[in-house]
Amino acid sequence: MDIILFHSAFGLRPAVHAAAERLRAAGHHVHVPDLFDGQTAETAEEGLALADGVGREELLTRAVQAAAPHSDKGLVYAGLSLGAALAQNVALADEKARGLLLVHGTSDLMEDASVDELPVQLHVASPDPFESDDWLNAWYLRMGKAGADVEIYRYPGAGHLYTDPSLPDYDEEAAETTWRIAKGFLETL
Repeated sequence: MDIILFHSAFGLRPAVHAAAERLRAAGHHVHVPDLFDGQTAETAEEGLALADGVGREELLTRAVQAAAPHSDKGLVYAGLSLGAALAQNVALADEKARGLLLVHGTSDLMEDASVDELPVQLHVASPDPFESDDWLNAWYLRMGKAGADVEIYRYPGAGHLYTDPSLPDYDEEAAETTWRIAKGFLETL
């Protein structure tokens, strides 16, 4: 399976490479683009400043350009937090997308978003400061209306970026469960 994995607002840090290696060890070919041109952040505030500095439209353009050389094969789009939002946007615009794996985040949907039973799996902290229960309920309904086949996994007590061992949000049990379930999801595609 070909997967493109987009990093969070912290940039292309060791945790992103570790996630890619987990997926490679399961037999997948994983592309990990650097959307911040080598810049990384140490705090969420720095990361959001990096993302704002690049700009939403430019980040989407970079994500599309990173996926383009591989999209004819039918990619699985994956992302972490901000990268999940980008993955969602690019996947919903790619009629050949084979799946969507979102970890730590989602994005708004266009009113006319439409997919043909796209398999989607979301892993998110509960509660999550960026993904409230009301937001996730509405997102789930909009994704279903758009034609996606969505599964949501919530991790009580975990921090927002709970899969990154270098951050205070890290939750080893939630992270291990996320990657185990995600690998099972990818095997079904």
